[in-house]
Amino acid sequence: MPDFQKIISQVYQGLEPMPNTGKVANYIPELAHVPPQKFGIHLLEMNKRAHSVGDAQELFSIQSISKVLSLAMAMAAIDEKVWERVDVEPSGDPFNHLSLLEQENGIPRNPLINAGAIVIADILVSELKKPKEDFLEFVHQLSGDNNIAYDEAVASSEKSTGFKNFAAANLLKSYGNLKNDVEEVLDFYFYQCSLSMSCAQLCDTFYLFINRGVCKQGTQHLSLNQIKRINALMLTCGFYDEAGEFAFEVGLPGKSGVGGGIVALLPEHFCITTWSPVLNPKGNSTKGMAALERITTLSGLSIF
Repeated sequence: MPDFQKIISQVYQGLEPMPNTGKVANYIPELAHVPPQKFGIHLLEMNKRAHSVGDAQELFSIQSISKVLSLAMAMAAIDEKVWERVDVEPSGDPFNHLSLLEQENGIPRNPLINAGAIVIADILVSELKKPKEDFLEFVHQLSGDNNIAYDEAVASSEKSTGFKNFAAANLLKSYGNLKNDVEEVLDFYFYQCSLSMSCAQLCDTFYLFINRGVCKQGTQHLSLNQIKRINALMLTCGFYDEAGEFAFEVGLPGKSGVGGGIVALLPEHFCITTWSPVLNPKGNSTKGMAALERITTLSGLSIF
């Protein structure tokens, strides 16, 4: 295997002094306070050897990266029935776009855009006795880290400004694709997105996606078939309307969040997380995207 510590250190040193082109997400007020110069990379190998550089141990808001984890929990609960409520096609639209919902009778294009993730949140609200507590416990089980928590300030900030999410949820409700109360579903959804984690914690949590559904602690949470489907969705839908570019440049399944985090992985090899809060116009981390392209180029490892 390549010398991953050498590679990520080389990439970090090359990108760290570069000026930040883009801007920190500010439509969620709490995220606007994050220092734009933050930058970290963490890589976890299949053999559990870990490599870090920069701000990889610092907590940040994982935002839409959480959609992969809620989807995993929903699939563990109801398996293929998930696909009766949400499709598996790339949207080609921004993450919070609503126009396709009306064209397609309230069935979101995929579970990694906001409307699709809200449907997944509705499934979990139906299936779980205490959705927020149970979802957090699921993350604790995957990661082996009980210190992971919600950021209450971010959750409150999202709720106070999440008008498009309220619009999406009400539109879903009008088509009969939201079974629970809009306020209850969105309360869970906003908390889900407010999870505060480091690059290292995210790699630990996503280990099961490189290990055939078995988490870092050795517990089987999902079947290989379920993992295959989620990884496929990350490749085709994980970067909103920039998913094709990411597959073209990086060649790994992955998921981004507007907190500046990106998780990417090569099954049976490694999981890698980058964090740099300055975003490009598509809502993806500018330095994170550049770092992952350089890392797969230098290592010679991708799914292609």
